[in-house]
Amino acid sequence: MRRILFAAICPLIGVMLVVPKGATGAMAQQTPNDNLLTIEHFLDWERVSDPQLSPDASEVIYTRRWVNRLEDEWDSSLWIMNGDGSKNRFLADGSSARWSPDGTRIAYLADGEPEGAGVQIFVRWMDAEGATSQVTRLTERPADIRWSPDGKWIALTMRVKGQPDPEWEIDLPEPPEGAEWTEEPRIVDHIHYRQDRVGFLKDGYRHLFVVPADGGTPRQLTEGEWNVGARVYGIPFGVGLDWTPDGKTIVFDGLRAEDWDRRYRESHIYSVDVATREVRQLTREKGPWSGPVVSPDGRTIAFTGYEWTAQSYKASDIYVMSVDGSGLTDVSATLDRDPQSLHWASDSKGLYFTAGDRGTQNVHYADLRGRVRQVTEGDHMFRLSSVASGGLAAGVLSSPHDPWDVATVDLKRPRGMSELTDVNADVLAAIDLGEVEEIWYASSGGTQVQGWIVKPPSFDATQKYPLILHIHGGPHAMYHVGFSYTYQNLAANGYVVLYTNPRGSTGYGTEFGNAIDKAYPSVDYDDLMAGVDAVVERGYVDTGEMFVTGCSGGGVLSSWVVGQTDRFAAAAVRCPVTNWISFAGNADITMWAYHRFDGFFWENPDKWLEHSPLMHVGKVTTPTLLMTGELDLRTPMAQTEEYYQALQMLGVPTAMIRFHKEFHGTGSMPSNYMRTQLYIMRWFERWAGEARVAASKEE
Repeated sequence: MRRILFAAICPLIGVMLVVPKGATGAMAQQTPNDNLLTIEHFLDWERVSDPQLSPDASEVIYTRRWVNRLEDEWDSSLWIMNGDGSKNRFLADGSSARWSPDGTRIAYLADGEPEGAGVQIFVRWMDAEGATSQVTRLTERPADIRWSPDGKWIALTMRVKGQPDPEWEIDLPEPPEGAEWTEEPRIVDHIHYRQDRVGFLKDGYRHLFVVPADGGTPRQLTEGEWNVGARVYGIPFGVGLDWTPDGKTIVFDGLRAEDWDRRYRESHIYSVDVATREVRQLTREKGPWSGPVVSPDGRTIAFTGYEWTAQSYKASDIYVMSVDGSGLTDVSATLDRDPQSLHWASDSKGLYFTAGDRGTQNVHYADLRGRVRQVTEGDHMFRLSSVASGGLAAGVLSSPHDPWDVATVDLKRPRGMSELTDVNADVLAAIDLGEVEEIWYASSGGTQVQGWIVKPPSFDATQKYPLILHIHGGPHAMYHVGFSYTYQNLAANGYVVLYTNPRGSTGYGTEFGNAIDKAYPSVDYDDLMAGVDAVVERGYVDTGEMFVTGCSGGGVLSSWVVGQTDRFAAAAVRCPVTNWISFAGNADITMWAYHRFDGFFWENPDKWLEHSPLMHVGKVTTPTLLMTGELDLRTPMAQTEEYYQALQMLGVPTAMIRFHKEFHGTGSMPSNYMRTQLYIMRWFERWAGEARVAASKEE
């Protein structure tokens, strides 16, 4: 068991990885050895998530995932250990475990009967016998499971099929005997009818159910042509729900309106009487309200959100109100950071939560008077999952040289975090990792921007190294100090990697995050280039071998970068948006896309065009690789194709790699993640060589 104190962690120094064939300069000086983080190590990599403390905090159940080499996917199972990390062992196949209130059972999700139906709800007794029952036998996938306070019921959400539209009933002649006519067409009448990693959303709506914990038929509590779950971008991202302590009411988020599909960033908090099924709307102000949790004394509901605004980004706050919806109060307004994972203190006087702040994430506490304080300290990322009544909290923890592992911390006496697992110790036992250095630098307007440099193992500041600028997506997201296999693998191949949080990033407050409002890309480009300049000034970067890459929002910016400057030897543009006008019509987040700029593009296309990388393609001379999943619905393949064909017409060196069976990101399957890394390095290696040849000819 490792114990990380609240002091900053000293970076480790190591050695370098495999030399690409034909490499020269800094890369050619490295000697292959066994202390290298290779792509092959990824096949042995494991991930942990969602640790859940038993009510008495004596045990922890968590989800453990590993690479299934035969089926090219991540498999998952539940593991259990004592609260101090001892007696760590396999429990069952499945995920999403939740303890019953008395600690005698767990509910979880796993494949079950009927065969082919997919995930079902199971309940396992946690005594020596370990008897397990399949509670549901559904044809639709259950999700968001929550125990009732008395342990007799389990709440869940599930899709309910919609009714056929009578307007589309047609009298089609019967096909001749033996004929094979084409299946019926798909009729679409909603804005958001597809979702990345899902495909076409089936007809119907997600609603709330309860099922007896001993097994039986689920009983539907909500109904109608609307969805439970705060679909602030039009597509489902889970449902926030909780029981009141008396077990009579469930509170949840959603939007109970006929025009839900056309409302942007709008959702409400509701309650439903479990016995009568009466639904009440509790919030009145318009806003993206979500994630309700009920206080242990049953008097107060807490949730996150803000009063509605059209601006691109606004940090959320924690709001509380009485269970009848009265007395709405903002209790975290002084923080200006996004609260996540709300957990009530056992005395109902305040809430514990996490918040990203300048590349780190720690636990904070807000009382009902609006006073906020930070509870834990450290240059790490901590994702809170559960809090026991005694104040012990469990989550997953990561820092620059430590991958994510299960950790606990006593929130009442937070002296340090105890890591209970070390699932990748076998992989990293003999591996030397690159140093990760934090930097701050000045950009346009005097803005201070934070970033990190990952240096190759065996780094020598007197040598010259190729540089990769790695740009995050979002655009409202935060790069952080958590362990990155991607960056360490690139660094091990001889690259200096720069990743930074330009304006538009979260973790720095509303003003910083909203700096790109109605103008994206814009000043974020200034921040990225200022970061490159800051590293170049240190003297160890080969300015003839600088490269840029990024996916999603990073794909937007990497395609934007090569249209503004020729300082990079090559670019790997992954899953980009290159044309904001066509993106609005073919992405799965249509309402988000239509709110990027003021007004519709058919009324005033100027900004839509001005900020589209495609409109700047005539200035591109940088060899550009494009990589996108063929099933991508977030930044659809057409965005890549438009940019690729324009580059081809201009004669710019380019290639397009289309990943089979991939939605957004090119790396959901283990083999495609490894391919992504290798293709990027192969492309950069090729054009680094071209740059050297060109330089030698000029001499």
